[in-house]
Amino acid sequence: MMRLGVLSDTHGLLRDSVLERLAGCDHLLHAGDVGDPAILERLAEIAPVDTVRGNVDIEPPLSTLPPVAEGMIEQIRWKMVHRRDDVPPAWTRDAQLVVFGHSHRPELSWHGGCLMLNPGACGKRRFTLPLTLAVLTIDGNRITPELFAVA
Repeated sequence: MMRLGVLSDTHGLLRDSVLERLAGCDHLLHAGDVGDPAILERLAEIAPVDTVRGNVDIEPPLSTLPPVAEGMIEQIRWKMVHRRDDVPPAWTRDAQLVVFGHSHRPELSWHGGCLMLNPGACGKRRFTLPLTLAVLTIDGNRITPELFAVA
Protein backbone atom coordinates (compact mmCIF):
# COMPACT_ATOMS: atom_id res chain seq x y z
CA MET A 1 0.00 0.00 0.00
CA MET A 2 1.26 3.49 -0.80
CA ARG A 3 0.20 7.13 -0.67
CA LEU A 4 0.32 9.23 -3.83
CA GLY A 5 0.17 13.02 -3.51
CA VAL A 6 -1.31 14.86 -6.49
CA LEU A 7 -1.11 18.62 -6.96
CA SER A 8 -1.27 21.22 -9.69
CA ASP A 9 -1.09 24.92 -10.42
CA THR A 10 1.30 26.03 -7.70
CA HIS A 11 2.17 29.09 -9.82
CA GLY A 12 5.42 29.73 -7.94
CA LEU A 13 4.02 29.33 -4.41
CA LEU A 14 4.45 26.22 -2.26
CA ARG A 15 2.45 26.68 0.92
CA ASP A 16 3.47 25.14 4.24
CA SER A 17 0.00 23.57 4.48
CA VAL A 18 0.65 21.76 1.18
CA LEU A 19 3.95 20.39 2.45
CA GLU A 20 2.27 19.23 5.66
CA ARG A 21 -0.51 17.45 3.75
CA LEU A 22 2.00 15.73 1.42
CA ALA A 23 4.27 14.57 4.26
CA GLY A 24 4.38 10.77 4.30
CA CYS A 25 3.51 10.37 0.62
CA ASP A 26 5.56 7.78 -1.27
CA HIS A 27 5.31 9.48 -4.67
CA LEU A 28 4.07 12.82 -6.01
CA LEU A 29 2.49 13.94 -9.28
CA HIS A 30 2.42 17.64 -10.24
CA ALA A 31 0.09 18.41 -13.15
CA GLY A 32 1.85 21.55 -14.33
CA ASP A 33 1.95 25.32 -13.89
CA VAL A 34 4.78 24.84 -11.41
CA GLY A 35 5.98 28.42 -11.79
CA ASP A 36 9.31 28.03 -9.96
CA PRO A 37 11.84 25.17 -10.24
CA ALA A 38 12.55 25.43 -6.50
CA ILE A 39 9.08 23.96 -5.93
CA LEU A 40 10.07 20.72 -7.63
CA GLU A 41 13.31 20.59 -5.63
CA ARG A 42 11.37 21.00 -2.37
CA LEU A 43 8.78 18.38 -3.37
CA ALA A 44 11.58 15.94 -4.25
CA GLU A 45 12.71 16.15 -0.61
CA ILE A 46 9.37 14.54 0.32
CA ALA A 47 9.16 11.85 -2.37
CA PRO A 48 9.99 11.17 -6.02
CA VAL A 49 7.98 13.57 -8.20
CA ASP A 50 6.75 13.35 -11.79
CA THR A 51 5.72 16.60 -13.44
CA VAL A 52 4.32 17.88 -16.72
CA ARG A 53 4.76 21.31 -18.24
CA GLY A 54 1.89 23.77 -17.80
CA ASN A 55 1.09 26.87 -19.82
CA VAL A 56 2.98 29.16 -17.37
CA ASP A 57 6.10 26.97 -17.40
CA ILE A 58 7.68 28.85 -20.33
CA GLU A 59 11.19 29.61 -19.04
CA PRO A 60 14.00 27.05 -18.66
CA PRO A 61 14.30 24.73 -16.86
CA LEU A 62 10.50 24.38 -16.52
CA SER A 63 10.01 24.79 -20.27
CA THR A 64 11.89 21.50 -20.72
CA LEU A 65 9.34 19.52 -18.68
CA PRO A 66 7.45 16.98 -20.81
CA PRO A 67 3.89 17.81 -21.90
CA VAL A 68 2.79 14.26 -21.02
CA ALA A 69 3.95 11.80 -18.36
CA GLU A 70 2.96 8.25 -17.53
CA GLY A 71 4.04 5.39 -15.36
CA MET A 72 3.10 2.59 -13.00
CA ILE A 73 2.50 2.79 -9.26
CA GLU A 74 1.74 -0.54 -7.65
CA GLN A 75 -0.60 -2.09 -10.26
CA ILE A 76 -2.00 1.27 -11.39
CA ARG A 77 -1.08 2.72 -14.77
CA TRP A 78 -1.28 6.52 -14.64
CA LYS A 79 -1.10 9.22 -17.30
CA MET A 80 -0.86 12.97 -16.82
CA VAL A 81 -1.22 16.14 -18.88
CA HIS A 82 -1.84 19.76 -17.87
CA ARG A 83 -5.17 20.47 -19.60
CA ARG A 84 -8.20 18.17 -19.56
CA ASP A 85 -8.84 19.11 -23.20
CA ASP A 86 -5.54 17.41 -24.07
CA VAL A 87 -6.55 14.02 -22.60
CA PRO A 88 -6.99 11.55 -25.47
CA PRO A 89 -10.21 9.50 -25.13
CA ALA A 90 -8.19 6.25 -25.23
CA TRP A 91 -6.51 7.15 -21.93
CA THR A 92 -9.58 6.16 -19.92
CA ARG A 93 -9.30 2.68 -21.47
CA ASP A 94 -5.50 2.42 -21.15
CA ALA A 95 -4.99 3.74 -17.61
CA GLN A 96 -6.56 3.47 -14.18
CA LEU A 97 -5.64 7.07 -13.27
CA VAL A 98 -5.64 10.17 -15.48
CA VAL A 99 -4.39 13.40 -13.87
CA PHE A 100 -4.74 16.93 -15.21
CA GLY A 101 -4.91 20.48 -13.86
CA HIS A 102 -5.19 23.96 -15.42
CA SER A 103 -8.79 24.89 -14.51
CA HIS A 104 -8.04 25.27 -10.77
CA ARG A 105 -11.34 23.44 -10.25
CA PRO A 106 -11.07 20.11 -8.39
CA GLU A 107 -12.62 17.18 -10.23
CA LEU A 108 -12.88 13.56 -9.28
CA SER A 109 -14.89 11.27 -11.54
CA TRP A 110 -14.83 7.63 -12.51
CA HIS A 111 -15.01 6.59 -16.17
CA GLY A 112 -15.38 2.84 -15.98
CA GLY A 113 -12.26 1.65 -14.17
CA CYS A 114 -10.39 4.94 -14.67
CA LEU A 115 -10.26 7.79 -12.16
CA MET A 116 -10.14 11.21 -13.85
CA LEU A 117 -8.58 13.60 -11.34
CA ASN A 118 -7.95 17.30 -11.24
CA PRO A 119 -6.54 18.03 -7.76
CA GLY A 120 -7.41 21.73 -8.17
CA ALA A 121 -4.86 24.46 -7.48
CA CYS A 122 -2.80 24.89 -4.32
CA GLY A 123 -0.56 27.85 -5.13
CA LYS A 124 -1.47 31.48 -5.64
CA ARG A 125 -5.18 32.03 -5.17
CA ARG A 126 -6.95 32.77 -8.42
CA PHE A 127 -10.64 33.07 -9.09
CA THR A 128 -12.91 32.23 -6.13
CA LEU A 129 -12.15 28.52 -6.08
CA PRO A 130 -10.83 26.74 -2.97
CA LEU A 131 -7.16 25.77 -2.74
CA THR A 132 -6.99 21.97 -2.92
CA LEU A 133 -4.81 18.93 -3.54
CA ALA A 134 -5.41 15.18 -3.58
CA VAL A 135 -3.91 12.22 -1.76
CA LEU A 136 -4.60 8.76 -3.14
CA THR A 137 -4.13 5.54 -1.25
CA ILE A 138 -3.14 2.79 -3.67
CA ASP A 139 -3.36 -0.83 -2.62
CA GLY A 140 -2.53 -3.15 -5.51
CA ASN A 141 -5.03 -2.13 -8.19
CA ARG A 142 -7.39 -0.26 -5.84
CA ILE A 143 -7.40 3.57 -5.65
CA THR A 144 -8.97 5.45 -2.76
CA PRO A 145 -8.94 9.20 -3.52
CA GLU A 146 -9.27 12.08 -1.07
CA LEU A 147 -9.44 15.79 -1.88
CA PHE A 148 -8.16 18.20 0.76
CA ALA A 149 -8.56 21.95 1.16
CA VAL A 150 -5.35 23.77 2.10
CA ALA A 151 -4.96 27.21 3.61
